[in-house]
Amino acid sequence: MVDKTFHLLARRRFLPLFISQFFGAANDNFFKNALVILVVYQLGARAGMEPQVLATVAAGLFISPYFLFSATAGQMADRYEKSVLMKGWKAAEIAISALGAWALMAENVTGMLIALFLLGLQSTFTSPIKYAVLPEYLKEDELIGGNALIEGGTFLAILLGTIAGGTLVLVENGLSIVAWSMVALATLGFAASLALPKAHGANPQVKVGLNLMRETATLYGLVRKRRDLFLSVMGISWFWLVGATYLSQFPAFAKEVLIADEHVVTLMLTMFSIGIGVGSVLCGRMLNGEVSARHVPFAALGMTLFALDLWFAAGPAAGGPGLAGLSEFLARPECWRVLADLLAFAVCGGIYIVPLYAILQAHSDEAERSRVVAANNLVNAAFIVAAALASAALLAAGFTATDIFLTLGLANLGVAIHICGLLPDAVLKGLFAWLFRRMYRVKVRGLENLPKAGEPAVIVVNHTSFLDPALLAAFFPQKPVFAINTFTARQWWVKPFLRVVDAFQVDPTNPMSTKSLIRVVQEGKSLVIFPEGRLTVTGALMKIYEGPGMIADRAGAPVVPIRIDGAEFTPFSRLKGKLRLRWFPTITITVLPPRRFDVPDEIKGRARRRHIGIALYDVMSAMMFETAHRDRTLFGALLDTARIHGGEALAVDDVNRKPLTYDRLVASGLALGRVLSAVTRPGEAVGLLLPNAAATAATFFALQATARVPAMLNFSTGAGNVLAACEAARIATIVTSRRFIDQARLSAMSEALEAKVRVLYLEDIGGGMGPFDKVRALLARPFAAAIHRRTGAKPDDPAVILFTSGSEGTPKGVVLSHANILSNCAQLAARVAFSPTDIVFNALPVFHSFGLTGGLLLPVLAGIKVFLYPSPLHYRIVPELVYDTNATIMFGTDTFLSGYARVANAYDFYSVRYVFAGAEKVKDETRRVWMDKFGLRILEGYGATETAPVLAVNTPMHFQAGSVGRLLPGISHRLEAIPGIDEGGRLWVKGPNVMLGYYRVEKPGELEPPPEGWYDTGDIVTIDDLGFVRIVGRAKRFAKIAGEMVSLGKVEAELAALWPDNQHAVVALADDRKGEQLVMLTDRAEASRDAVLAHFRTRGLAELLVPKVVLKVERIPLLGTGKTDYVGAKALAEAGVRPGGAG
Repeated sequence: MVDKTFHLLARRRFLPLFISQFFGAANDNFFKNALVILVVYQLGARAGMEPQVLATVAAGLFISPYFLFSATAGQMADRYEKSVLMKGWKAAEIAISALGAWALMAENVTGMLIALFLLGLQSTFTSPIKYAVLPEYLKEDELIGGNALIEGGTFLAILLGTIAGGTLVLVENGLSIVAWSMVALATLGFAASLALPKAHGANPQVKVGLNLMRETATLYGLVRKRRDLFLSVMGISWFWLVGATYLSQFPAFAKEVLIADEHVVTLMLTMFSIGIGVGSVLCGRMLNGEVSARHVPFAALGMTLFALDLWFAAGPAAGGPGLAGLSEFLARPECWRVLADLLAFAVCGGIYIVPLYAILQAHSDEAERSRVVAANNLVNAAFIVAAALASAALLAAGFTATDIFLTLGLANLGVAIHICGLLPDAVLKGLFAWLFRRMYRVKVRGLENLPKAGEPAVIVVNHTSFLDPALLAAFFPQKPVFAINTFTARQWWVKPFLRVVDAFQVDPTNPMSTKSLIRVVQEGKSLVIFPEGRLTVTGALMKIYEGPGMIADRAGAPVVPIRIDGAEFTPFSRLKGKLRLRWFPTITITVLPPRRFDVPDEIKGRARRRHIGIALYDVMSAMMFETAHRDRTLFGALLDTARIHGGEALAVDDVNRKPLTYDRLVASGLALGRVLSAVTRPGEAVGLLLPNAAATAATFFALQATARVPAMLNFSTGAGNVLAACEAARIATIVTSRRFIDQARLSAMSEALEAKVRVLYLEDIGGGMGPFDKVRALLARPFAAAIHRRTGAKPDDPAVILFTSGSEGTPKGVVLSHANILSNCAQLAARVAFSPTDIVFNALPVFHSFGLTGGLLLPVLAGIKVFLYPSPLHYRIVPELVYDTNATIMFGTDTFLSGYARVANAYDFYSVRYVFAGAEKVKDETRRVWMDKFGLRILEGYGATETAPVLAVNTPMHFQAGSVGRLLPGISHRLEAIPGIDEGGRLWVKGPNVMLGYYRVEKPGELEPPPEGWYDTGDIVTIDDLGFVRIVGRAKRFAKIAGEMVSLGKVEAELAALWPDNQHAVVALADDRKGEQLVMLTDRAEASRDAVLAHFRTRGLAELLVPKVVLKVERIPLLGTGKTDYVGAKALAEAGVRPGGAG
């Protein structure tokens, strides 16, 4: 906000006003102080008057125009164009300064006094213009900042003018210097005013009255009828009373109490002025553009505290018999306390005064704003005169300057208490905000988005704990209405909260409650509502009710999403036993920009409610994603997870049943990373040829800890493809395991790799580590974050290299950054409720993006234990292990899930709550078997290695069988029309999870980024009006037969419906007559083309879709990921089909 405040100085609509008023204030005080000093020390006796009397007359002449002409000044400023008036008065200032200059040169006291009176008159007429024009020049959220600069600039100008005037007038040729300086300052102010933007006359009907007494009374009545304006005026006037008293008593305080000379007076004046400026700017930052008096009570109390402490500090700070100079004064430690009290008092004064001026401007009607400011000036002047008279009376009664400061401090205490009584909400908000900041180190981000929404707005918040309403009430700049369940409102511990906030009780069983809330918003009040309707018991979003969305829709109000993060870790949540709770976690409140629902008017009734419900859910899930902590590295995320969930929590387990805790995972990573970093370079790609095992996770994070890039090698594709991958990514070192090589029978691959690259074996690395290395790793664990920071790894650096499956061609290296992977994890967590009480069973290989992100990184970085199993093909073992480990989440492809269903006991998956499927289309039969046998819905998703990998997924809350779910938050998409294909379009996506780029064998190590961040999925999809995505087929998997486009995927789906217990693949081969022909490969021995044709006819499908050739094979070629190997299938088809087209 500080930057935003000072940024106004670069704006033409503000800078000329600032410069003009700055030079005006400087000139006034420059001349006034020069005159007083000249009169006191030289001219008083010549004029035949006592110097003190003459100084008093001068002060009275300067302020008297505020009493006489404030009403006229306000009327003129409201009636006429303000910038023209300002230019006229600034031109008059040059003439007045010239008169004053002549009087100084001629040493004519009468002329000086006349010039001083005219300067006061000029200030009287420019002040209403200066303050009234701010709301015209500035935006609403800039008003506080503008006033902060005006007040800070004014006091700086007062300081500089006072010091310069008093100093220069007594030097040699001082009168000439002061005279010419006055004219120069006035000229500079006038020059700046010429650039003032036009400001119209707010009320041309205003009459400028000539009866000064009557108009002055009318002016006072203008603010007296408005309580908010009157209180602001009285508050501002009290500040000027206090400030004027302090400034007037500084000389006596320095000389009689501190025993110090005039240089110390100047220092005190400097500290006071700097404090006002600092406080003004600080107030702008604290209010962040909001016009509010919530800090005024505390600022008033602060002024009292430091005023009283000044009284206590004054005695010990007194000097010796002679007047102390500046250096001698500063050499006494007690004097620093006096200066600190003055500075702190003034800082509180700046915080106090700025919002009162802003309230005066923002709350007054435009047609009478200048007169309101003029009325304020009138009352200010009255208070300043009263301060002078009271000070004179107290001094006559024997009071010292210190006694006056004490009296003023006690009076200010009464004023502060009165202000607290006037603004009890502000006091309570401030008190609770202070407590929450001390206890939970609360951070509030995005508050500037609340003014953007305006009033009214529907504020939707995730519900994490019982602290949530109090947090919002404490840190909200506005005073919204809280919607609260009537049952909750009856609880004894809620009633105190209801007494201090505006709450609207809602009976969820009464359908009229929503209509009542709509009326609340239509009346102009912002409404806070928790759309989940209850506290979360998962730590993630619960069900989202469409009610808040309907309220916003019917009331025409924007929705402002707010996320509370961290409160779920307090004992005030309902997550005991699910999260590691602690008393004082850090809490962050993030306010996102306002949104509006764009639902066509023709959609009405239940359909509209459904659309708005989904739109609101999208807003909330997008909020969870956008506020997730993604700006970090994978190893940094691991350390954060260990801190949040505890280093002793279990992270990874495998068939060896030697689970790794988070602390052991980090320590293992540090120890192993130290060894690997000795033979590799930062940023270097290091191949991992390892199965699903805890050691693989430790090796992966070891490379992350040292800023090396793991390249996950797919050992199921053969030595040739692995070597091609090494060439594409320039892999010079591979880490593997002798035990794995032996058990997987990969000796030939190992030998081929050793001939090309350096191969390191985990057994050798572990054998080379002695007890000292392990102890060193354990000792390094507390410093893991610092060790990792030294690597210089950044979120946008490459984090991992995966390789495409090669199902349709040569594998490519896919480079994913830390931010890509963490974004995808956050996208999934925003839509699916995961919990640390979950256990993930992952048999999908981690060289596959689905297995790596979904099966390893997502759970480990979310505090969820993961059990790794090396092969998804063990159809009998996997269900038994799921049963044995009490797994609640598992992943698979249709092929694997179908295999498990065939052999598993109906109770094997009793503990499972989520089954996610991807990589290939889930057959209807597979979905039916899992529901009938295990009572589980398969949550089918969709993605690509290039998108880290998930793009869309069905969820328990939003599910549509046959679709792959809805696109995740943060993903933009477009559909590109394909000639010959009427249904759907080619899907392009863009988002934070889209890869950095490809490594290709043709250009080894050269990153090929996606064009403008857009990735072509190559899939033909449809997206319905609710956002559900359906895959029509791969663009490459369409055949053109007799001029018609035929989806091979659709043909395969029909074959799966015909023979669901068998595997089938369809490929296209060249055909002399029709361009292409379909060839079906199947492992069903009884398959025939006639049976296929009969089925297609029954389904009403064209004969064009029936494969021309049916080839029976022992098994359909599969990749290690479970996908069909279409390259291998096409090779089989070409070998089995004779050139004539028959099998």
